[in-house]
Amino acid sequence: MIFSGIKSVLVLKLRHIGDVLLTVPVFRALKETFPDARVSALVNAGTEAVLQGNPLINDIIVLDRGVKSLPPATRLLKEWSFLRALSKRAFDMTVDLTGGDRAAVASFATGAKVRIGLNSGEGLMGKRLLYTHLSSPDVHKHTVFYNLEIVRPFGISTDDHSIDFYTSEEDRVFIDKVLEEHKVGAGAMIVHVHPTSRWLFKCWNDNYMADVIRWLLEKDMFVAVTASPDSREIEKAGRILELVGERQRLIDLRGKTTIKQLGALSKASRLFFGVDSAPMHIAAAVGTPVVALFGPSGAFNWGPWDNNERGVSSGSPAVTPYAKRNGIQTFGIHTVIQQERDCVPCGCDGCAGSKTSDCLEEIKASVVKEILAERLKTGVSS
Repeated sequence: MIFSGIKSVLVLKLRHIGDVLLTVPVFRALKETFPDARVSALVNAGTEAVLQGNPLINDIIVLDRGVKSLPPATRLLKEWSFLRALSKRAFDMTVDLTGGDRAAVASFATGAKVRIGLNSGEGLMGKRLLYTHLSSPDVHKHTVFYNLEIVRPFGISTDDHSIDFYTSEEDRVFIDKVLEEHKVGAGAMIVHVHPTSRWLFKCWNDNYMADVIRWLLEKDMFVAVTASPDSREIEKAGRILELVGERQRLIDLRGKTTIKQLGALSKASRLFFGVDSAPMHIAAAVGTPVVALFGPSGAFNWGPWDNNERGVSSGSPAVTPYAKRNGIQTFGIHTVIQQERDCVPCGCDGCAGSKTSDCLEEIKASVVKEILAERLKTGVSS
């Protein structure tokens, strides 16, 4: 162990829901390395639910992103007050998994004697000087391994790479009640479909999605369709449901679930089908098989993580999840469907800034049905 006397650690991840969830193995590594330390998380408001209830984390500090919209003087005062309060917590170590300027400044403001961060030339001039220790993780590895590589050079590691997501009895009762109201009996097969993302260029063709949902319903599946409370996502999912039409066994839960209830629904389902999104990562975390459509994103970075694959390694490509650049790939119980094109993944917000990804539009419903049929052990014919 490189460090001694570490009694209080702050992990900073000021990103989105899925990004925050995939940091869980770093918290485990810290707890295993410093078993007596109090480990806290600093995350953006709206993302904290994916970490709540996790025994690896003692405290969750939430940053209100709404301060950005305040008048300059008010914003500066709020930011200063927040950083001052952070410094009073007397952290011995900070681990910045974000890489952004705000997290770097917050890390420095804590006054921690050990401040681990990314060795990046981007952003604020001299940002690297705000840290005491720097890492250069491999950007081509899965995000789970990328996060762990930030701390591993300093003797902080774990052999358990699983992603934990905790729901309460209240969350499970809520979902049980919803299923009961829709006459979902014991043993019925439920498919959780989440067709949207906060980034609409990650979404599939509405007609194709509707076609697959109708096909699932015709196979006597119950299909629970979810979307975040964001109006754009609700509207997009609504257009898909209009194309599906009135059907028995179709459960419309658009904007009606919390993040925790979303996890409880996935846990109650036989399979999750959707696009590259936070709910996809949540479904994988609760152990539900995932079939996900990928476009501009790399599955080698963001593919659904299988907690059962204990032997997976960050080393040899032969045992690295989603080792190919693109195409149809599996990792344990999960499957990613992606086009094999030279430009995939591009990381762009649609082709030529159009907010529509041709590589996603080109994925045929017939291909998706065949893979779903195999996962659900049912025939492909309508």
